[in-house]
This record gives sequence, structure tokens and C-alpha cells, in this order.
Amino acid sequence: GDDQILLERYLRAPKHIEVQILADSQGQVLYLFERDCSVQRRHQKVIEEAPAPTVEASLRASMGEAAIRVARAVDYVGAGTVEFITEGDEFYFMEMNTRLQVEHPVTEAILGLDLVELQLRIASGEAIPFCQDDLKINGHAVEARVYAENAKRDFLPSTGLLERVRWPQAVRVDAGVETGSEVSVHYDPMMAKIIAHGGDRKTAIVSLREALKQTEIVGVEH
Repeated sequence: GDDQILLERYLRAPKHIEVQILADSQGQVLYLFERDCSVQRRHQKVIEEAPAPTVEASLRASMGEAAIRVARAVDYVGAGTVEFITEGDEFYFMEMNTRLQVEHPVTEAILGLDLVELQLRIASGEAIPFCQDDLKINGHAVEARVYAENAKRDFLPSTGLLERVRWPQAVRVDAGVETGSEVSVHYDPMMAKIIAHGGDRKTAIVSLREALKQTEIVGVEH
């Protein structure tokens, strides 16, 4: 009861799980399942996957419903992300990001949806063209962020002219650079996202590993 004391629960094995939501101006709010974003460095996400491998169906439904309540509480319209910390079958609210996030392609991959298009349609006043029961998880997707950072120098940012860039062809790549681009000090060091989708988690991981092996970046450390 003392306002000078703040107690926080200590979690021994936490997972960073976020729930993608869509809400339209007609009052429909849906959750598009979850992503695991636990692999991080300096609080910056590095690997993201969907669905979260540690989340069972009951927890998925509970977090999804909680995310919907958060959105409804602020009359939210658009695409958004509600972030939780989980441990076992318990979860705790962290924050809501009122936008699409870097890792949204893994959700698109397992649902076959274009979240950017849906966000634009919602913004123009259209209703979401499906309901919660229409959504089904198809396989597994894993995304790696490719950073211009020097692993040998504690991952300090690396800058310079990209003399050669070659991205893999068999997976989705969302890139902000190409051969001839300059990586400067003025922006986040993330150069691209490489997204692999497969029938199960193991297949997706193998596909991502192969895609990263095929990636060529000359000009900066990465």
C-alpha cells in the first residue's frame, strides 16, 4: 500500500509474444494470431516467427481476446499490435503499437493476407471482408532481420557504400537497399527482412538458413 514502492513480477523464462489485430470502423475487431519475438539484442528484435511455438490453443485464444479488449477500450481502427510477456500459461500486457510492425510478414505468410492492403481498405472506410472463424493458421513462418552491424565489435553499426547486394530468390525479401545504396549513420541499421514459410517450423527454419547462406552483401559488416 506504499506509493513509494513498485513491485514487479520476476519471470524466469519469459517469452515476448505479440498479437496482430485488425479493427474496422463498423465495430469489428479481429485477432490474427500471434508472433514470437523473443530473440532480441539490446531490446531490438532479430528473429520473429508465427505462430509462437510455445503458445497452445487456449493461451492463443485468451491473448487474442485480451488484445481485442485493448483495442475496443480505445475505439481503435486499423491494423495494430498488442504486445505481451508470457511465461507458461500466464501472460501480462506490455504495450500496444498502433501500427503495422516490421515482423508483420510472418503473419501474412501463415494467413495468406496482405495486411498493408487491409489497413488501407479499413482507412478508406471498408469493412474487414472476413470474420474470426475464417482465419486458419497455415504452416509456419520465420523472419530474420539483416542488420548493418559489426559482430566483432559488439554489434556496433557499420556504414558504407554497398558494392554488391544479392538477395535469395526462393523466399520473400523486404529490402531497403540494393547494389549502390549507401548505409549511413542517419537511420536504423536494418537493411532487410528475409522471410521463410514452410509446412512446419523445422521446414521454415531450414529454408531461412539456406536463404541466409545465399545472401551476399559487400560494403558493410553485417
